[in-house]
Amino acid sequence: MHAPAPRLGILGRGLAALTTSGEHPPRHLERRWAQRYSFRAELEIEWGSAVLRARTRDISSNGMFIESTDPLWVGAGFTARLALERPVQIDCAVKRVEPGQGMAVSVTVGEPHQQRFQELLASLIRPQM
Repeated sequence: MHAPAPRLGILGRGLAALTTSGEHPPRHLERRWAQRYSFRAELEIEWGSAVLRARTRDISSNGMFIESTDPLWVGAGFTARLALERPVQIDCAVKRVEPGQGMAVSVTVGEPHQQRFQELLASLIRPQM
């Protein structure tokens, strides 16, 4: 006897998930299309006239998770500045909030900071010697 063939199951809002007969669908549908890397750095969040301090947990080419005890709400937009040797400015939009933990954001990096952001991601991919 062989294992049942995987089949495509349809979830709410037209999202699809690969399931196998007899298995439960995944609890959280993975929607990321870019690899995330563990990355810890301090950052400043400019939101209106306020400047908030937070810390990154992970980062990818299109998003990051920001640890903050007072996260903003889903849909909020802000500018973040990664506190690196050469700071990198990123425009962010909140996509998911984990109360007491922080927020997942999508990121857009403008032209003046694009190269430094790409160098940062490349340094996370390559093993450090």
